Amino acid sequence: MGVLELVKEALVATARNKLRAILTMLGIIIGVGAVIAMIGIGEGSKRASVAIIRNMGSNMLTIFPGVPGTHTHHGPQAMGSGEILKDDDAALIQTELQDSSVRAATPQVQTTRPVIYQNATFITHVQGTGPEFQTIRAWELEAGRFFTEGEVRGQALVCVIGQTVKATLFPYGDDPLGQTIRIGTLPFQVVGLLERKGAGMWGDQDDLVVAPYTTVMRKVMGRTTIQRIVVSAHEGETGLAEAEITALLRQHLKVPLSQVTPFNIRKQDEMVQAMERQAGILTALLAVAASISLVVGGIGISNIMLVSVTERTREIGMRRAVGATRRAILWQFLSETVALAGLGGILGVALAFMAIALLARMQVPAVTEGWAILLGLGFSAGVGLVAGLLPALKAARLDVIDALRYE
Repeated sequence: MGVLELVKEALVATARNKLRAILTMLGIIIGVGAVIAMIGIGEGSKRASVAIIRNMGSNMLTIFPGVPGTHTHHGPQAMGSGEILKDDDAALIQTELQDSSVRAATPQVQTTRPVIYQNATFITHVQGTGPEFQTIRAWELEAGRFFTEGEVRGQALVCVIGQTVKATLFPYGDDPLGQTIRIGTLPFQVVGLLERKGAGMWGDQDDLVVAPYTTVMRKVMGRTTIQRIVVSAHEGETGLAEAEITALLRQHLKVPLSQVTPFNIRKQDEMVQAMERQAGILTALLAVAASISLVVGGIGISNIMLVSVTERTREIGMRRAVGATRRAILWQFLSETVALAGLGGILGVALAFMAIALLARMQVPAVTEGWAILLGLGFSAGVGLVAGLLPALKAARLDVIDALRYE
């Protein structure tokens, strides 16, 4: 019996009892749909998370004073709490390494302060940085200008605000440019408005006021040292930049070879890789959990096919009597189970497409992965083959005389 004839006969046998076939396929349909949808949710979440990290800046490295895990007499030393780094270290990094691995570098400090305009008050993040901020964060202005190096040196009371701050302080659509807002008790003139960035790893990126780091550091925070240095490396050169920055700063700070490096460098690429690993584990767990319903569906198919063998005992005996071999009977029942599982798999794919479309309308990050569709279909066919093996063997081993006598 040829393959096409086997498929045709399997489809005819399946169509004899449509309701039972649909109910039998239900577990496979739900299982395949769940596997594809869960993988789609995992992959969609991974892409969204990676996009958020990359949206924070281009090839970014952050240098913190202090070593993670070290202790002082006050307890664990937090990154950013030491006073190893100076603001001129950023200029040194950019000057010395711009021809090899570094595009830009800037000192940074950050605090949280109430920002006031007329009767509106809003507690937001106030970040002190340099003009290189735009290059490092790849953040354009919607209106106005960024502050200059001269304003940084002069500790000018100027700032650039994010879209969330604008919407809160100027709710009636007033132009914020040229207006004076107060950060704490200090009056700052708004000279620029940042484009909308959206969500970041630590919340809303647009919930931000950016000002010269010298102003924020000395006049707002009342400190004399920076908290970190942020660096943008040339494309594909973050590893080289990390090595060169480490060597340069150790030399500049006169750190002996025997001493641990008194600062820590975090690469954006490492955050992306960590996020991808976590998302990959989550996707695998979701797929495994969803595949349980496929196994349950396979058990259902096996059960129904065992019942079918009993119902069709006389048919099997007659086929054997007119010359059908045990192998032919075996393939007949195997093809029927694979057909049931295959049809269930196809309907499961359709269910997954509908589920992912619905999730997209609900703004849940989910994508349709081609390999997930192939995995679902292959898994369903494999489950059908395994589930049909026992009923097919039972049918093939029936004695011809006993089968013909069966009532």
